[in-house]
Amino acid sequence: MKAVAVIPKTQNSVHLVEMDRPSLSEIKNGRGVLVEILRVGACGTDREINNGEYGIAPKGFDYLVLGHENLGRVVEVGEKVTELGIGNYVVATVRRPRGSSIYDKIGEQDFTTDDKYFERGISRLHGYMAEFYVEDADFLVQIPPSIAEIGVLLEPLSIIEKGLKQASDIQERLKIWHPKTAAVLGTGNVGLLTVMALRMRGYTVHSFGKQSRDDYLNAELCEAIGATYDSTDDIPLVDSVKKYGEYDLVFECTGYSPIIFDAMQTLNENGILILASVTGGERKTDQVPSDKINQMFVLGNRAMVGTVNAGREHFEMGVKDLALCEAMHPGWLGRMMTHKIDGLENFAKAFDILNDSSKYKAIKTYFEVAKIES
Repeated sequence: MKAVAVIPKTQNSVHLVEMDRPSLSEIKNGRGVLVEILRVGACGTDREINNGEYGIAPKGFDYLVLGHENLGRVVEVGEKVTELGIGNYVVATVRRPRGSSIYDKIGEQDFTTDDKYFERGISRLHGYMAEFYVEDADFLVQIPPSIAEIGVLLEPLSIIEKGLKQASDIQERLKIWHPKTAAVLGTGNVGLLTVMALRMRGYTVHSFGKQSRDDYLNAELCEAIGATYDSTDDIPLVDSVKKYGEYDLVFECTGYSPIIFDAMQTLNENGILILASVTGGERKTDQVPSDKINQMFVLGNRAMVGTVNAGREHFEMGVKDLALCEAMHPGWLGRMMTHKIDGLENFAKAFDILNDSSKYKAIKTYFEVAKIES
C-alpha cells in the first residue's frame, strides 16, 4: 500500500513509500480492527516534522509515516470486537499508553510525564497518511454517518475539547462558575473549531486574528456562527476589553507566544486562559508588565492551563459538538475544509499549501484517500 513518510530530523524529506498492508494478526488480543483510510488531514505538525524539527521513526524503520488527523471505514474486525462492525466510520486517537509513567499505566497517556512517548504519525508509531491501518478497538471512536464528511476535523477538535474540560475541572474550585464571554486568539483551523465549540456551549465569543476582515473567509465563518471578528491591527487585544469587557475564558490558538502576556491582562476575575499553541522557537519578549499580571492572577483568582493531545473522552465530546453544529449550522464545518488533495501520490501539493497557507487561503487541507459512501 502507499503511504506518505519522512526521514525524521531531515529537512524536506517527505516522500511516497510502499508498505505491506497491515493485518489483524498484528493485534494479539483479538481486539484488532483493520481500517481503510478515507481522509487524512495535513496540518502544521506534519509541516514541522517535514522541516526536520522533530519526529521519531518506529523501531526497525528509518522513516516515519505522517498523519494524525484521520477518518476511516472498518473493513475487518477481530473475534473479540463487539462494539464495531464492518462499514462503520471511525476516527483513531493518537497517543498510546506504552510509556513507563503512572499516567500511561492508568490509561491517561495524554498526560504522560515520560519523555519516550508513542504518538501516531509523530513519535515511534506510524501515522495515518496511508491506505490502511490496524488498531486495537479501544483506540477507535465511532462516527455517525451524518457527520462522516467532516469527521476528519475530530482530532484537532479533541484538543479543544480537552482544554475546555480541563478549564471546567479547574473551575470546580469556585463551586459556582457561570462563564458567559470568551475570546479566541487565532482564527485558523484550530481557532475556528474553538469558536464553534464555545458557541455550542452558549458563550458570547469574540475572535481575533491578524488579517483584515475584508474578503477573509475565516472572519466570515466566525460571524456566520454568531461570533465577532476583529483584526488585532485595528484593535489590540489588551484594548479590546474597552469594547467587549474582560473575558471569562480566553483560548489561545495563534502559535505566537508573546500574545500570551496580553491575553493574561484581558481575563475577568476568576477567569481562565487556555493555551493550545506549541511554540518550539526561541522567541523572547521583555515588554511584559509582570507586576500587573502577577497581581491580577493572585488577587483575581485567575488561572492558566495548556492543552495538548487528547484522550478518548475528549474525542467523544467532539463527536457531539460536530453533530450539534452540523444540525444547527448545516454546511458551516464543510466550508472550513478548503483544500482537498486527491490521492496520497499528490503529497507535494499538500505540502506546498502547508508551507504557504496564506497564499492559498487554506483553512483545512486534507487528502481524500478513498471515497465516503453516500
